[in-house]
Amino acid sequence: MDQHHSQVHQQVSSELENGDVNYKEGLNSNNIKGGFVNGKTPQNVSSSIIRKKSDPMLVSSNVRFEMLGYFLTNLQEVILGTKLAVLFPAIPLAIAADYYKFGRSWIFALSLLGLTPLAERVSFLTEQIAYFTGPTVGGLLNATCGNATELIIAILALYQNKIHVLKYSLLGSILSNLLLVLGTSLLCGGLANLKKEQKYDRKQADVNSLLLLLGLLCHMLPLMFRYAIGEGTATAFSTLELSRVSSIIMLIAYVAYIFFQLKTHRQLFDAQEEDDEEEEKAVIGFWSAFTWLAGMTIIIALLSEYVVGTIEAASDSWGISVSFLSIILLPIVGNAAEHAGSVIFAFKNKLDISLGVALGSATQISMFVVPLCVVVAWTMNIHMDLDFSLLETGSLAFTIIITAFTLQDGTSHYMKGLLLFLCYIVIAACFFVHKIPQNQISQGKPFNGLFAA
Repeated sequence: MDQHHSQVHQQVSSELENGDVNYKEGLNSNNIKGGFVNGKTPQNVSSSIIRKKSDPMLVSSNVRFEMLGYFLTNLQEVILGTKLAVLFPAIPLAIAADYYKFGRSWIFALSLLGLTPLAERVSFLTEQIAYFTGPTVGGLLNATCGNATELIIAILALYQNKIHVLKYSLLGSILSNLLLVLGTSLLCGGLANLKKEQKYDRKQADVNSLLLLLGLLCHMLPLMFRYAIGEGTATAFSTLELSRVSSIIMLIAYVAYIFFQLKTHRQLFDAQEEDDEEEEKAVIGFWSAFTWLAGMTIIIALLSEYVVGTIEAASDSWGISVSFLSIILLPIVGNAAEHAGSVIFAFKNKLDISLGVALGSATQISMFVVPLCVVVAWTMNIHMDLDFSLLETGSLAFTIIITAFTLQDGTSHYMKGLLLFLCYIVIAACFFVHKIPQNQISQGKPFNGLFAA
C-alpha cells in the first residue's frame, strides 16, 4: 500500500512539474520572440518582480488523491504566489459588506483593496497561458489583458450610465502611468545610481510618445470644436460623430502598433532580463490558468461593480471629490503591483522595462481602452464622446508634452523623476478641490462636454 501511494505521489509530482504538458521544448524555441520575453510584455516582467516562489512544503507529501493534490498546488501558486496575498481577504469582506448592507464607503474601500492583488494575478495567469500559446498569441493576450481592471471598470461605469466615472478613471490611469509611475521610477533609479549614467532606448519611447500625441489630438479636436462652434444640440451631435470617427482611427492605429511591436520591429521592445536569471517555466497547466483567469475576471467584474456603484457614497462620506477618487485613488490602488515592479527595475538600472511599463500602459489606455469604450457606448446607444472637458484635457496635454520632453535625450537622472512626480502632485491637488455638482451626477446631465444618455 505504501509503495502504491509513493507511485501515485511521484506521478502527481511529475504532472504538476510539467504543467500537464511538455512545455520545456516550447520554452527553448519561444524564449524571446515578438518583442516579448517568453511572450511577456514589460508590464508582466514588472509585475513578476513582486511574486514569490511557493513553498513546496505547503503541499503535503502524503496527498493521496491526484485531483486534490493538483488543486492544492494550483491554489498555492495562484493565491499564495504573490506578496499581495494578504489583501485577498478584502474580497470576501467586500461581498459580506454588500450582503449585510454595511456602509457604502466600506464597500468601496474593501473592493478597491481586493482589486489590487487580482490585477497582478491576471497578469500572472496571462503569462502562464502565453507559455503554451506561443509568443505572438501570448503577446496579444497580454496586450489585451494588461489593463483588464480599468477596462472592466470602464464598461461597468458605461453600463450604469456614469460617464464621468468612466472618463475620470481612464484619464487617471494615463496620468498615473506617465507622471507617478515613470516619475517615481526615474527618481528612485537616479538616486540609487548616482554614480552611473542611466540610459534607455529612445526608439521605444518615441513610438509611444507619437501614439500618445495622436490620442491627445483626438481628445482635443472635440473640445476645440465645441468651443469654436458654441454650445447646442447640433454641436453636441457633431462632436459625438467626430469622436466616434476618431475612436475608429485610434483603434486602427493601436492595431498597427501591436503589429509593429510583435512583428516588424520587435527588437525595439525586447524586455531586459538578468543575465544569470534561471530559465522560467510554466507552473500550472493551460486549462488551469484559463479557468483561474475566467474566475478572477468574474470577481474583478463584481468588485468593479461595487466600486462604480459606491464611489459617490464614498465621496460624500469622506468629503473627497469624485474626480479625485476616480483620477488619483483608483489608478494608484489598481496598479500598485505593476507600479512597484517598475520602481524596482529602475533601482536595478533597467529603465527600458520601467519605460515599457509606464508608456506601454498609458498608450494602451489612450489608444485602445478609451476608443473602445466610445465604440461600445455607440452600440449601446449611449452618448459618450472624446471631449474630456477643458481641465481634464489640459492636464492630459501638459502631461504628455512634459513626458515627451523628459524622454527626448535617452538619458535619465533623479531630477527628471522628481519633476514628473511634482507635476503629478500638483494635478492631484487640482482634482482634490475639483467638485462636480451632485445634481448633475445623479440626474445624468451633461457637464463640460461630458455626455450621458
